[in-house]
Amino acid sequence: MKKVIHTEKAPKAVGPYSQAIENNGTLFISGQIPIDPATGKIVEGGIQAQTEQVMKNIGAILAEAGYSFDDVVKSTCLLDDMDNFAAMNEVYARYYPENPPARAAFGVVKLPLGVMVEIETIAMK
Repeated sequence: MKKVIHTEKAPKAVGPYSQAIENNGTLFISGQIPIDPATGKIVEGGIQAQTEQVMKNIGAILAEAGYSFDDVVKSTCLLDDMDNFAAMNEVYARYYPENPPARAAFGVVKLPLGVMVEIETIAMK
């Protein structure tokens, strides 16, 4: 059964979508961008600071739904500049020290609100 997941510990959706949907033991987290939910503003400090905030947002949604980073099976990373891949990857890797999920990473022309990184996530129980 489809269940909408929402937490105030992650940014509100900036469009007509849910933070996450859980269905039959699978959690689909919408692409998260580096908005600090406490301020509603995009974090400053470059790609590493932005990636850290994205991962915190993903963690908050995972926790709200009763999942953890250990349950993540797939991530898709979108970067506005592939030259930032190594720096993004350094932060991302800290959240998956063992048995990291499958992943794809793409360079795109532009991301919402002019951010540098967006990551969507799928987790399973």
